[in-house]
Amino acid sequence: MSQIDTENRSTLPERTFRLDKQHAQIGGVCAGIAKTFGWDVTMVRIAWALSTIFLAGSLLLVYLIIWAIAD
Repeated sequence: MSQIDTENRSTLPERTFRLDKQHAQIGGVCAGIAKTFGWDVTMVRIAWALSTIFLAGSLLLVYLIIWAIAD
């Protein structure tokens, strides 16, 4: 049988999503996504806006749901 190395698991960075209300424009969802993945918040906002336009506004509902359940 093999042993599981539990020490390496504790050193991994924990990725938890939180709204970033300090850098928020509306609800902090895009800023929170950018902070979680280490991306530029402006690029996340542009991608979100373009995706919302091209997907007929369906991401607006997703944004509101994330805003309601996060944090």
